[in-house]
Amino acid sequence: MKKIISRKKLQLILLIGLLTIGSFVIYALNDKDFKIAKNLDIFVTLFKEIDLYYVDDKDPEDLINSSIEGMLESLDPYTTFIPEKEMDDFRFMTTGEYGGIGALIRKAGDYTIISEPYEGSPAYKAGLKAGDTLIMIDGISVRNKPSDKVSELLKGTPNTEVVLSIKRTASDTLVKRFQREKIVIPNVPYYGFVDETVGYIQLSNFTKNAGKEVRNAFTELKASGATAIILDLRGNPGGLLNEAVDVANIWVDKGMEIVNTHGKAKQWDNTYVTNKQALDISIPLVVLVNRGSASASEIVAGSLQDLDRALIVGERTFGKGLVQTTRKLSYNTHLKITTAKYYIPSGRCIQALDYAHRNEDGSVGYIPDSLISEFKTSNGRTVYDGGGIKPDITIKIDNPANITLSLYINSLLFDYATLYSRSHDSIAAPEEFKVSDEVYADFIKFLKNKEFNYNTNSKDQLDALIKASKAEGYYSLAENELESLSKKLDADPERDLLTFKSEIGDVLTDEIISRYFYQKGRIISSLRNDVQLEKAIELLKDPAEIHAMLTSPHEIGEYVALRKQ
Repeated sequence: MKKIISRKKLQLILLIGLLTIGSFVIYALNDKDFKIAKNLDIFVTLFKEIDLYYVDDKDPEDLINSSIEGMLESLDPYTTFIPEKEMDDFRFMTTGEYGGIGALIRKAGDYTIISEPYEGSPAYKAGLKAGDTLIMIDGISVRNKPSDKVSELLKGTPNTEVVLSIKRTASDTLVKRFQREKIVIPNVPYYGFVDETVGYIQLSNFTKNAGKEVRNAFTELKASGATAIILDLRGNPGGLLNEAVDVANIWVDKGMEIVNTHGKAKQWDNTYVTNKQALDISIPLVVLVNRGSASASEIVAGSLQDLDRALIVGERTFGKGLVQTTRKLSYNTHLKITTAKYYIPSGRCIQALDYAHRNEDGSVGYIPDSLISEFKTSNGRTVYDGGGIKPDITIKIDNPANITLSLYINSLLFDYATLYSRSHDSIAAPEEFKVSDEVYADFIKFLKNKEFNYNTNSKDQLDALIKASKAEGYYSLAENELESLSKKLDADPERDLLTFKSEIGDVLTDEIISRYFYQKGRIISSLRNDVQLEKAIELLKDPAEIHAMLTSPHEIGEYVALRKQ
């Protein structure tokens, strides 16, 4: 039986066919262009055969999108296709603005719950609280809906009404009716003093106005008596390149090169220099970084390091030295494409992964040591490319214990904090509140009959050793010792809740504080017992040492401090 092609599919095939014919005429000028035209023609004929003869009906748009995604996966993870329906999310990533209720959400069983309302947001003003379960949104049941679909229902044009049915307790169902608003997520969620004269600025993103927000925070801190500054870029994934230049410009004078970009097309070769007078070119400055500091964060940290303007403290950064540009496509779609690499003032590019030369299995490796080059800062200090920004002082933080991760992943810390807040009207200030022994004991009682399975890393490694020893025939020689050690390393919640009491208690403290003081309170609480921050404060107490480290030629990373948080 002859298959009839729908008008929509026929139009799509004809459109691709016309594009292919046009491409053939335009590009058949050399061998490379001929290959492009040839393979486009192959693609169209293949698509037509699948549409006509494949046993099951397939949505042509899904097929095309799959082929696009497959093609882009062969490049790098930052080159992505943005369909029209995802443009709002993309705009939020670059501007930090959207229309909605202003709350974080998370999945919990069949439903989605409020994780945390933003302070001052419509959700906050309507009285929504962390732990509230969303039952219906505008009369639509959200049971079993993915979180992204729930998010779409919560978002909308500012000044439009949203009606939420929520469950706060087993017997308490509430209806909240209020207006959506324009939500602006600040780039600087917190700034303040961490010592009598040391100002602290946390910069969490580089969306629109990041430079302005940091500038305002610094101005206020300095007016309040700050004689030294800590800029915290830990966990900052980056964002807009021009905002990175604006942030560096606060402490680097006008006309200084911060970064330049080089791409295949000359139009992407640009040099970015500071264009304003700096606010302060001499105030002692320390920048905190870790593996989560990427892209624009690395431009700021790296340029301040290359110009010998700040000491970098923490852990080596992520290593993203690639620049993306958004290009408009047809039908309101867009392509975010890597167009260049960026180079900071010393001339180094800090890209860590080599996407241009994949391994035979398709995996991506780090740039080999043989290709890493040496560069010099303005004062002659030695720095290197090929793998993020290496701090002047490295302070490694141990990973959380597996039991802590399990309690977090299974929302048990979250759930207990929610219950605690419902039975305690208030707590001490974020700088003072800490989970007491009595509260921790109550938390352990709460965990009874709760499941949170986990394995220890040491047990996993021992299991691998036992397996290898059996394979090689050595197991019988140490069977008793290995089995005894295996029992000792088995996950034991009762034991581990006491062994890692300090660590778990700190996380639980942060969670409880967030119920009363929201994001700012959580940040203030997390800064206590922060060994990287403590080192930064210690350094800023001795300006002469900072000056010596920034002016004497040496290899970056020569000063190393290893401490456990």
